[in-house]
Amino acid sequence: MNTINDRPTIFITGGAGFIGSALIRYILNEKEFNIINIDCLTYAGNHESIDPFIIPERYTHEKIDICDKKVLDLFYKYQPSYVMHLAAETHVDRSIDGPATFINTNIIGTFNLLEASRKYYESLNSNIKKNFRLLHISTDEVFGDLNNKSDLFTEETPYAPSSPYSASKASSDHLVRAWGRTYGLPIIITNCSNNYGPYQYPEKLIPLMIINALNGESLPVYGDGYQIRDWLYVEDHAKALLSVLIEGHIGQTYNIGGHNEISNIEVVKIICQLLEELRPQKPIGINKYSDLITFVKDRPGHDKRYAIDASKIKDTLGWIPEESFKSGLRKTVRWYIENSNWWQKLNTTK
Repeated sequence: MNTINDRPTIFITGGAGFIGSALIRYILNEKEFNIINIDCLTYAGNHESIDPFIIPERYTHEKIDICDKKVLDLFYKYQPSYVMHLAAETHVDRSIDGPATFINTNIIGTFNLLEASRKYYESLNSNIKKNFRLLHISTDEVFGDLNNKSDLFTEETPYAPSSPYSASKASSDHLVRAWGRTYGLPIIITNCSNNYGPYQYPEKLIPLMIINALNGESLPVYGDGYQIRDWLYVEDHAKALLSVLIEGHIGQTYNIGGHNEISNIEVVKIICQLLEELRPQKPIGINKYSDLITFVKDRPGHDKRYAIDASKIKDTLGWIPEESFKSGLRKTVRWYIENSNWWQKLNTTK
């Protein structure tokens, strides 16, 4: 195992993405690990989300696609103690328009990483083997949606994915469990609710609404807007992931939720209210930010409600989210207002 200066090494796939970059920032700021970021930098990968926080002696970026067989070489080069697998295509609309990319990255890429991890793991001596583990980061969307307002997703909820995206993630979860059971690979899985926060690519609901409003553009809401999601502040998620990696039990699954169920239309309205307070000087011709809200044709197969029971991670690892939706969303809106230089550089037409 690579323990340069007595620091263990973590492989983080997709570390330039939204959740991955939050995880890297947290580890570099708060913990003592070496990080190898394996990210081929697709449209949603932005190394500027990490650059200001890099500690050169503790951070390396390897620009390699997880579907590339060369991933195995990285294991022998860096000898990681841990693997955190976040690399994935994640946008539902894109999966509907072009599912092939999701099948390739989320399924074939995960298979390739599992095989590389297995071959590396089997080459280790018994003393080193006992500390190795692979954490696979997944989504609550693999469970489908909930019809009963009181129901919650638990770790035992049957899978019923609705979109090509969630189906590809469900497939990757099954592969990870199979490699754990068949080959004895020490794996852990997490399923999280909707993330939000700084540095999120502006195709997702919250950054899209903030940026469109700042630009005086329409705020498109699918259907009636009453789809309910459980919102998790990304920095809380990063803390939960590291806790699961270090303290979680091999072979277990942990649901990570924000305890913030709220409808999409209400999210958009709260964003408008925060912008009225934090950016009262509106674009020319705009009276109220909420006037920009428009309703558009609903997404095919749109799930109605997600809600996570996160009691297992609370009871066994002591993790609870620190941010309420109110406090986290205020931080997020303020960040996008103050960091227009970050999002204005992005080519969102890719």
